[in-house]
Amino acid sequence: MGFRRKSRELALQMLFHLDVNKDGPYWRKQYWELHPAPPDVRAFTDRLVDGVLQHQAEIDRLIQKHALNWTLSRMSIIDRNILRCAVFELLMLSDIPATVTINEAIEIAKRYSDEESGAFVNGILDHIVKEESLVKKE
Repeated sequence: MGFRRKSRELALQMLFHLDVNKDGPYWRKQYWELHPAPPDVRAFTDRLVDGVLQHQAEIDRLIQKHALNWTLSRMSIIDRNILRCAVFELLMLSDIPATVTINEAIEIAKRYSDEESGAFVNGILDHIVKEESLVKKE
């Protein structure tokens, strides 16, 4: 498994943890103590988590706009956070091709969510990418 896939999975776990627990200021330090990772994995994980948290309102608006007949609160926590990470990548990380981001999100959804999540995640991300004016580059 590549370091970016591992980072995406750890970012999903961290965001899931935050959604469920609403932890205090030391949650990240505690997470890394319990789940040590190589420096490259940790750096990319932190970049994803920080990016999602800093841009969450914009990311959530975009997901909501393209999630036809769904609200964020109705989505599973896992699917919602997979989408958040992927949308952050699409919007802000110009060094990662959109197809790679989408394929990674689909694979992670298949691994961590139910059997329909891959198609669900794909559909929303595909809508976002097709509306090219929304995919920005750094």
